[in-house]
Amino acid sequence: MSSEMKEKCGVFGIFNHSQAAHLTYYGLHALQHRGQESAGIVVSNGERFKHHRGMGLVSQVFSRETLNNMSGNLAIGHVRYSTSGESLIQNAQPLVFKYSEGDLAVAHNGNLINARIEREVLQDQGSIFQTTTDTEVIAHLIARSKRKRFEEAGPHILNRIDGSFALLVMTEKQMLIALDRHGLRPLSLGKIGDAVVAASETCALNAVNAKFWRDVDPGEWLLINESGIQTGRFAPKEELSLCSFEFVYFARPDSVIQGRSVLSIRKELGQVLAKEHPTEADVVVAVPDSSVPAAIGFSQQSGIPYEMGLIKNPYTGRSFIEPTQELRELAVRLKLSTVQEILVGKRVILVDDSIVRGTTSKRIVQLIRDAGAKEVHVRISSPMVRNPCYYGIDMPTKEELFANRHEHERAMGQSIGADTLAFLSTEGLLEVVDVNLADTSNRCIACFSGAYPTKLYLK
Repeated sequence: MSSEMKEKCGVFGIFNHSQAAHLTYYGLHALQHRGQESAGIVVSNGERFKHHRGMGLVSQVFSRETLNNMSGNLAIGHVRYSTSGESLIQNAQPLVFKYSEGDLAVAHNGNLINARIEREVLQDQGSIFQTTTDTEVIAHLIARSKRKRFEEAGPHILNRIDGSFALLVMTEKQMLIALDRHGLRPLSLGKIGDAVVAASETCALNAVNAKFWRDVDPGEWLLINESGIQTGRFAPKEELSLCSFEFVYFARPDSVIQGRSVLSIRKELGQVLAKEHPTEADVVVAVPDSSVPAAIGFSQQSGIPYEMGLIKNPYTGRSFIEPTQELRELAVRLKLSTVQEILVGKRVILVDDSIVRGTTSKRIVQLIRDAGAKEVHVRISSPMVRNPCYYGIDMPTKEELFANRHEHERAMGQSIGADTLAFLSTEGLLEVVDVNLADTSNRCIACFSGAYPTKLYLK
């Protein structure tokens, strides 16, 4: 289910605050759900950088002593799950470089779909790349720009990159904030007094007690320095194509994206799912944690009580690293445990947010049956995922996707051991997540529909 889909990344930045590194640490903590592979912070005191990054969770990478040694009033940070580039320390962000104008640090959430082409051009011009991540292309474009001053080069190179990016770039004294022309990734701004904060989600603003200011517009850049805040556009204002999976799964439920409460949307998705696929049952159970709001919504609409039939252990590792099938099965049982008294003899509606490969779904259905459930009806609060994502979500190939390996829902349900299986319709999804149903282009649903909002530059 959703655990088979790797999350994206999260960025956080702050300008003009004496505790910039510490606040960035707290902001990254709030964004930890967006990436658990690596974390990093770069801070400037106006003259030089101090930076630290490492593999693992934010709390594992940073100690109190490390943060106390990172003094400065300007910082950017990043949590990562690799979608472009290998899982290596040199790919951990923010990436830090020295070039003719001084120091440069880059933090990027998303995926540049034209990175391969730009990389080849830059290498032909003499650039030597130190990482395998697409983010490094941005730094080389700035360093090689004919506009030497950062405040000119930074905004100018943005029209050279395409795809999805919520971007933070900093020098010793300046910060550039930018969002791709389609707004595929979320990026919000806040303020703490005179300090400006940028974050992938509003939950990170709340974590540092920043007051929400506004969202960054698609195709917009902001340059912040001692002179104040400049804004401009590197691309014409196009239709918003915000990733719909932010609402379905990726964003934290206490975040607000483009004025919409993620928690409320997930409940509504569950309510629409119950309308589309009513089922006689005794109890509604969620696959924790991201599916809980949808399960509550399903319960509210159907009148079937919601219960915590599955409990998640937050201290387990990832099951895919286990070397044998038997150990992988045990890892799933360590991650999730059943509450037998809720499930035994019951007709269970099991709500989850998505099915990707289907292997985890099969194991969870078996857990429910082993606990004594009489029936298991799986309900998914998103449409079938039939297409890979090229904008920063690490999905399997089209051939590996569960929905493409079966002809119809009945066969899918049988393959995971469920009595029935049903998905939310695309129309149902858009009914909830679209601000204007007359114009469905303002949400990216490419993984469901195959209609990508950009050119893909595929080999």
